[in-house]
Amino acid sequence: MKEIELIFLPGCPYCVKAKQAVKELQAENESYAGLPLKWINEQEETGYADAHDYYYVPTVYWNDRKFFEAAPGDSLEKIKAGIRTAFDAAVESAGR
Repeated sequence: MKEIELIFLPGCPYCVKAKQAVKELQAENESYAGLPLKWINEQEETGYADAHDYYYVPTVYWNDRKFFEAAPGDSLEKIKAGIRTAFDAAVESAGR
């Protein structure tokens, strides 16, 4: 299964929320716990970041599709819902 890619920046408050959302989602649904995740630091992996269409972080890609891009002011619940869409697609694809 392809990895779910989560682009983030260190120190970004919305990225902190994304990490919290991932932990909560994995605790709530065991199907999410086994999903392969790749956290991509935008500052360290600039080539990857430049090759993708997004402006804000965190941004979530899976299977070459952007599922979520945070916006200023997003709540934990909004970020969690956005990440959930990628998780659900990956679980459905795997037939779990």
